Amino acid sequence: MLSIQPSKPQKATPNLLPLRINHNGPINSTQQYWKPSTDEKGTHHVYFRGRHLHGKPIPLPENYTGAVLHITDKQLPQQRAQTQPLNSGEEDEDGDDDVEVEESMPVEVKIAEQVGEFAEVVVWEHGGEVDGSGDMFVKGIDEWIGFAESMHMDDDAEGETGQESTKTS
Repeated sequence: MLSIQPSKPQKATPNLLPLRINHNGPINSTQQYWKPSTDEKGTHHVYFRGRHLHGKPIPLPENYTGAVLHITDKQLPQQRAQTQPLNSGEEDEDGDDDVEVEESMPVEVKIAEQVGEFAEVVVWEHGGEVDGSGDMFVKGIDEWIGFAESMHMDDDAEGETGQESTKTS
């Protein structure tokens, strides 16, 4: 698990490129290698190592923020878990009336520092515009957002869609 520690994140725009770059360090002069431009239709264009790439910006929904994280080797201090005995008179899984102590396994939680944030992702393609309906990255982002929204839907939102709300106070 990760615990995201906020810092002073910089604005960023992730770029999904249709190529592999075998380098993971800093570059002294990025302007020499990466100078995207935008045409009147909103399509991004760039030449990278002699190849013409076309980019399509994919904005995140209004209530979403993308985060660029740096996962550290630091771990979040663990709190001692309270052990709870099962109530007397309750049967455990075996059907016995024995009182057992419920143990919780410690969970390793690493600290991730938020170094950047973004509101859109640019998906790039060779030789032509990115097909929004056929590109696997565009479809993946749309499906991920739909999945996240269905997992985090409020009970109120479920009631609005015609499903019965099961709120109890």
